[in-house]
Amino acid sequence: MGMTEKIKIAMLKRNMSLNDLAEKIGQSPQNISGKFKRDNFKEDELKDIATALGCTVNIELIMEDTGEKL
Repeated sequence: MGMTEKIKIAMLKRNMSLNDLAEKIGQSPQNISGKFKRDNFKEDELKDIATALGCTVNIELIMEDTGEKL
């Protein structure tokens, strides 16, 4: 599941529109919509989105062959 899909699920659970989210994070709805289409977010943007949605974000790199978390 991509990040866009996860964000959209959180938006539904919070009854938040794209316009609402954009306003809360200080970006235009068009900019957010483009990021959704590309499923392309910077780490700082994800943190802002998570805060606006009342969520936390946890980004990890995990070595596939060893399971080691980096």
